[in-house]
Amino acid sequence: MGSLRTTENKPHAVCIPYPAQGHVNPMLKLAKILHFKGFHITFVNSEYNHKRLLKARGPDSLSGLPSFRFETIPDGLPEPEVDATQDIPSLCESTRRTCLPHFKNLLSKLNNASDAPPITCIISDGVMSFTVEAAKELGIPEVLFWTTSACGFMCYVQYQQLVDKGLTPLKDSSYITNGYLDTTIDWVPGIKEIRLKDIPSFVRTTDPDDLMVDFILGECGRAKKASAIILNTFDALEHDVLEAFSSILPPVYSIGPLNLLLKDVADKDLNTIGSNLWKEDTECLDWLDNKEPNSVVYVNFGSITVMTNEQLVEFAWGLAKSNKTFLWVIRPDLVAGENAVLPPEFVTETKNRGLLSHWCPQEQVLAHPAIGGFLTHSGWNSTLESICGGVPMICWPFFAEQQTNCRFCCNEWGIGMEIEDVKRDKIESLVKELMDGEKGRVMKEKALEWKTKAKDAASAPDGSSFLNLDNMVRQVLLDKN
Repeated sequence: MGSLRTTENKPHAVCIPYPAQGHVNPMLKLAKILHFKGFHITFVNSEYNHKRLLKARGPDSLSGLPSFRFETIPDGLPEPEVDATQDIPSLCESTRRTCLPHFKNLLSKLNNASDAPPITCIISDGVMSFTVEAAKELGIPEVLFWTTSACGFMCYVQYQQLVDKGLTPLKDSSYITNGYLDTTIDWVPGIKEIRLKDIPSFVRTTDPDDLMVDFILGECGRAKKASAIILNTFDALEHDVLEAFSSILPPVYSIGPLNLLLKDVADKDLNTIGSNLWKEDTECLDWLDNKEPNSVVYVNFGSITVMTNEQLVEFAWGLAKSNKTFLWVIRPDLVAGENAVLPPEFVTETKNRGLLSHWCPQEQVLAHPAIGGFLTHSGWNSTLESICGGVPMICWPFFAEQQTNCRFCCNEWGIGMEIEDVKRDKIESLVKELMDGEKGRVMKEKALEWKTKAKDAASAPDGSSFLNLDNMVRQVLLDKN
């Protein structure tokens, strides 16, 4: 037989992301890498996201391969009327309350299937940790994939301490504006000091029974029961924080940037399986081909951020007055509760140097030589893709650990500047500084240094993430004990 593997003895990983765009993307990358390493993969989407993927990518886009299959479970929420990310607190509450029985049924169906090997491990999103119970019943390893930065995850792990020390919930809502959030905390392992306002934003609540705080406490508590935890980051970038985990949690493996590890996986069948929940507009890449190197500002606030119409207008005029060429991704649901409408004068004034898109292949955009800077919400996938592209950032964090990522980009890694308040003249001067200023030049140099380090981490044979991934597969996923 030699190295021929029959279906029977193939390891079988069930991968289940949290059902939001920024979680599905990295999980799909990891699943493809494991498939390349010889795993049979079952990828579990929510029914709602499965429908959105088919709509965005075509009816056969999730047929998969015999050894890479898609399944669904319900998320427990009524289906929204518009094609948009669901309300995050409702989704968190619903998944933790309703998904486990559906997930267990799916596992037993898979284990009884004659055309797939028995399940040997579960890789679940860090905030879908109800799956730990299912893995325990089956007696198989369970790895939790937290799709945050290491610094963001470390801050979530401190939520219990923040509650115990009385730092959250806030006494009343005036604490959000009275400078209280500038309080410095110096006891977070691996982080020299951080302000309360840089801790993931769910602490900014006055409600002692706040759903998101309760949710995070539960998920971080259960993280201790996992066989291992993986993070899409790399050692050189977050060394101190990664080191500090060793005394707190099960083994934590940094295996990122996954997009760079995936570059070695040349499987044309797998490459056609995508995860964008909105239809991609690829024309922007042709448009960028005609632009000078480092001349375009890329603007994208991710899949969840919403803003007011006033903020949208301030961003628009800030970009217009900077006189820079820009590519701006505006999702249909970017403005809370209404359609995003740009002032007609803005459209007229910028029509020769601006391109508006509803969704684009971001990784390719950030890798494009024409892109000189990124105006971002500081989501972790966006931050990491920007680092891989060597692109400095203007950060406007919206929620969750985006505040933490922004703090690290600006203060630790030297590749970001924060927007404190959305006023057109502020945005204009930050864009000019980013693209033409001395600070922008230094940030660009730093970003290129990090790009090299990211590439080194993901490179065979001895990059830190390359080795960590191998070790995690060997020590955890294939461990027969």
